[in-house]
Amino acid sequence: MNVKLLFTFFSALTLLSIEAQEKNSPKFGNGLFNLVGQDSTWSMKVGARMQFLTIAKWNSSSNGLSKPSSSFLVRRARLKFNGFAFSPKLKYKMELGLTNNDIGGASEHTNNAPRYILDAVVKWNFYKNFELWIGQTKLPGNIERVISSANLQLVDRSLLNVRFNIDRDMGFQLRHHFKLSDSFIIKEVLSISQGEGRNITTGNLGGYQYTSRIELLPFGSFTSLEDDKGRDLIKEKTPKLVLGATYDFNNDAVKTQSNLGTYMKNDIGFYKTNISTIFIDAMFKYKGISFMGEYAFRDAKNPLAKNSDGTLTGDKVQIGSGLNLHGSYLFSKNWEISGRFTTINLDEKITQITQENQYTLGLSKYIAGHKLKVQTDISYLDIIGKTNELMYRLQLDIHF
Repeated sequence: MNVKLLFTFFSALTLLSIEAQEKNSPKFGNGLFNLVGQDSTWSMKVGARMQFLTIAKWNSSSNGLSKPSSSFLVRRARLKFNGFAFSPKLKYKMELGLTNNDIGGASEHTNNAPRYILDAVVKWNFYKNFELWIGQTKLPGNIERVISSANLQLVDRSLLNVRFNIDRDMGFQLRHHFKLSDSFIIKEVLSISQGEGRNITTGNLGGYQYTSRIELLPFGSFTSLEDDKGRDLIKEKTPKLVLGATYDFNNDAVKTQSNLGTYMKNDIGFYKTNISTIFIDAMFKYKGISFMGEYAFRDAKNPLAKNSDGTLTGDKVQIGSGLNLHGSYLFSKNWEISGRFTTINLDEKITQITQENQYTLGLSKYIAGHKLKVQTDISYLDIIGKTNELMYRLQLDIHF
């Protein structure tokens, strides 16, 4: 797939929908256009979104700020397609990334091609509350990762997500939910995936990745499914809470961060080891107040990659733990102030980094909810034994 093909496909969809949309165009934020088959056996909603980001950084020490740097970039530019095929019980989603941040990382394992595809998944509600997902999409990992980058409270996700995220992969997910009482809801997910991340074309190099997650919602569902968004923009009238836990096991993993990071190669091919990741998290919302907490822990059977003779290759699995705490309050006219504290404790013998602490203060203005917003934040990163860093960011989000 190349840019010309994407442009041709998108242009064709646009031309097909012009006549249908002249009298009934969707509102801003509800997609560029919505198509429904004349016999109602299929639908397609097409959307687009962009994020424009400015970053300024300084090294920080007792002597003050030094080595300033800055950048301006299109952080994300994406096309989204979703709807149903044949029956409303058979849904699909496809999301394409067009920026270097999304398509970078081409290698022999991705056919040396840009990685345009983020999501390509079919969701089949085959029996009551059971749903089977087939394809490439996010694994059921930490709650911050599952929240779309379009719906974040701060400019981007935390250091915990950077270090321990299990991201997207190709495979199967079985999802189910049931009510324990009139209001108490339990959600379960089981996943089997390839274990090497998205857009891999060389097949399975290691073992498979097994992921399970459970979520408890003791006070019922969030209004308008707001548990997949990072703020309380609608100001929940009653307390809403979700408690979650994930266990992920990547058998014979060949990357330094489970299905992310760099490949661990040795003199006979690839170094393989079992990697386990645990997430425990929570989200609470009530009358404009929101809180999110996450704990992550990763371990590996043999974290130091070796050659066949036992000598070290230099590759290392990033093992350790992290804690992320994030709170916010939504004021009148949709101004929001938020604060985040993240601490990362990697194994010093493996990574030579004892601890990372990051403190972030953010301000957001929701002009049209998450569909049009301006966000800014400032972060101080304290790395024990290393040079500290001050970072300022300003971002504009627009979603059609």
